[in-house]
Amino acid sequence: VQLVESGGGSVQAGDSLTLSCASSGRASEIGTMAWFRRAPGKGRIFVGAITRGGDSTGYEDSVKGRFTISRDNTKNTIYLQMNSLNAEDTAIYYCAAKLLGSTQYTLWGQGTQVTVSS
Repeated sequence: VQLVESGGGSVQAGDSLTLSCASSGRASEIGTMAWFRRAPGKGRIFVGAITRGGDSTGYEDSVKGRFTISRDNTKNTIYLQMNSLNAEDTAIYYCAAKLLGSTQYTLWGQGTQVTVSS
């Protein structure tokens, strides 16, 4: 299974941006999917996740109310809608997935850069 992110770029503070993560290969074996990010000089942190059926999501506190994760299983794709972006959102954003029955995120994309200028 491969995960490929897209949609990153450079925006101004207050703008919106939507990231996509498409899975290929054994996509039917994928369960919960998530977004993580790594800011310059910092470790990778959890941003949010969505269950296989898309019926439940969870978010890190700093993005609650601003970021929304959605999922289209017909396209094997998840999305991260980011609103009211600020400079602290500048990071490389990674898509991750758990295989069904696994408790760990073992599948990772290559990352996409998001840069927010204030």
